[in-house]
Amino acid sequence: MRLIDVQRQTTWLVRRGRPPGASRSPAMLIAALVVVLLLPLTVTPRANAQSMPATTKAAAVIIETAALSEVVIHPQRELAASVMARNESKLSAEVSGVVLRWTAEAGSTVKKGEVLVVIDPVDFRLAVAQAQAALDASLARLRQAEQQLKRSQALVAQGYFSQEALIQRETEVALMRSERASQQAQLAVAQRQLAKATLRAPFAGSVMERLAQTGEAVVPGTVLYVIAETGAAEVSANIAPADVAGLRRASDPVFATRGQSYPLRLLRVGGTVSAPARTQEVRLGFAAGAAAKPPVPVGSDGRLLWSDPQPYLPAPLLVRRGDAIGVFVEQDKVARFVALPGAQEGRATAVALPAQTRVVVRGQATLQDGTAIK
Repeated sequence: MRLIDVQRQTTWLVRRGRPPGASRSPAMLIAALVVVLLLPLTVTPRANAQSMPATTKAAAVIIETAALSEVVIHPQRELAASVMARNESKLSAEVSGVVLRWTAEAGSTVKKGEVLVVIDPVDFRLAVAQAQAALDASLARLRQAEQQLKRSQALVAQGYFSQEALIQRETEVALMRSERASQQAQLAVAQRQLAKATLRAPFAGSVMERLAQTGEAVVPGTVLYVIAETGAAEVSANIAPADVAGLRRASDPVFATRGQSYPLRLLRVGGTVSAPARTQEVRLGFAAGAAAKPPVPVGSDGRLLWSDPQPYLPAPLLVRRGDAIGVFVEQDKVARFVALPGAQEGRATAVALPAQTRVVVRGQATLQDGTAIK
């Protein structure tokens, strides 16, 4: 709309319409003022009509699309991991006594059943001898009672022995047999205590620590050795619960250390989440060929690597519309917004769309659901 100087127009009209020498009458001034005020009403619509287009039509948005199979990625996961012995045992004394000798030093390897520590066995041998003597005495009394029972049975048949006396003989034999069983158990206990005086390796392993000292008095529970099993080592790592499913699906996990990679297989996933780090422990074993003899020493550190077979959309392709995060796809020249549950801004997101789906890869920031595209 144009701005008009009312006073200037009024003055101009008055000057043009007044004859020379005529005075300015109020009627003439009012008429001039009315003309000036009506002038914009006649001029403005025409100007507006010339500035507005005859018709308005939304143009199609030009974007770029690609097949889903061409843009998805399979992210590689990486975790700190270490090789752990399947068994790492603290071997303690099971009986009291004085250490006579030890046989393995820290860092050495031992075989299953190999003697590690010998505790003075004299007291235990005496206990075995005492239990054996008590058992021999019990056996002698039992044999005597059994002979008396046989003789009593013969006398009863001849009528020279009463039934009450026979029952008493039978009771004595039963008591002797019970006593013999008790003595046998006591002998077994004494023999077991004697065996515990010699500490042996429960499995083939490597001695991590030796605490046994010659001449030292020990009691049950005193740690003498710490050994780690050398065979069947496992790789341990702590993983976020959200990545567990991807590791279960992976077919190519490897343990990388010192420039070498060793294939692994998932053994088990811990059933609890640690409170401080909110992670779960996973254990993996080396491939079948390396299971019996680990390719790296126990205690080695490295990285656990695997590729998630689940396809993921890169973060730059994702957009937010309302409260949802998703991706735009092309359907019959129309952009359609597909929300992806669990998607997060700035992170690649798993997708389960068909591989032939056309995904908008450029220009998606300006699109709305239902926008025509070309």
